[in-house]
Amino acid sequence: MESDYDELDRRLVHALQIDGRAPFSTIAEVLGVSDRTIARRYARLRSAGAIRVLGGVDPTVLGAVLWFLRVRCAPAASLPVAEALARRPDTSWVSLSSGGTEITCVVRTESEADSEALLLAKLPRTPRVEGVTAHSLLHAFYGGPDNLVGKLGSLDTEAIERLRPPPMPHRRGPVRLDDGDRKLLALLATDGRTGFEQLAAATGWSPTTVRRRMTELREHGLLYLDIDVDWRMFGVSARTLLWLSVAPAHLEEAGQALAGHPEIAFAAATTGPTNLYASVVCTNQQELYRYLTTRVAALPAITHLETAPVIRTVKQAANQT
Repeated sequence: MESDYDELDRRLVHALQIDGRAPFSTIAEVLGVSDRTIARRYARLRSAGAIRVLGGVDPTVLGAVLWFLRVRCAPAASLPVAEALARRPDTSWVSLSSGGTEITCVVRTESEADSEALLLAKLPRTPRVEGVTAHSLLHAFYGGPDNLVGKLGSLDTEAIERLRPPPMPHRRGPVRLDDGDRKLLALLATDGRTGFEQLAAATGWSPTTVRRRMTELREHGLLYLDIDVDWRMFGVSARTLLWLSVAPAHLEEAGQALAGHPEIAFAAATTGPTNLYASVVCTNQQELYRYLTTRVAALPAITHLETAPVIRTVKQAANQT
């Protein structure tokens, strides 16, 4: 329940959004409480499933393609199909929307052959699937390492700067993963705060090598720290998917504007029948209406808008290595 969370919980989550591996001693000093208090709060929130720090992976750095799928099903089939999609290691953000007759999800494909097999063979032939619309992600305006907590959190500018880690240089060139890298990323996907000693034991590397490799993967943009959070902590619960059509000359402008809206958790340019996708989080339906009729209405050159309220989230983030 929302009443189970207090301001210290929200400030702690905001601190972890800024630096998911920040020592509890650093967070405690910034928040003005004891190390033990922060450790206890984090343990309670994590055991309750209210917060999870995870190592996210941008698979496009490895040449993969991300697809946003809209799978239309017979009403009785939507949940079983959604659960089957959720079990796949290449899916994330599997949700039921549009009254429970449509499944939306993000799918990673490694090659054109993978895309063809999934989109032209497997899904269309799944019993009681009535249609599939696929949108390939072209450019993300907001999301990934940019988490909505950064917009909703209550830490002031001074606290944010004290917690913010030094900027990471961008490392160019291809990234190749070996078995040690995959073990490292798999552990971080489960718990982004896993200690260097534990990561070293799993990979067979030294803690120094683990630290260096994590830095390299982050500099390449492959690895980033993210958090899953119970959004009721911040007083929001209604998630709605937006599919917009924008004149190509205004796509960049509209996408950048969306990224700056406090209600936007994710925004991206896509291929497909519409060319701009967004995930919106609002307090309730009245706030969603206000958002659509003010901020969205002010976006340039929108020719079409479709809304799909999420009625159930079957799977959130996933390890995408």
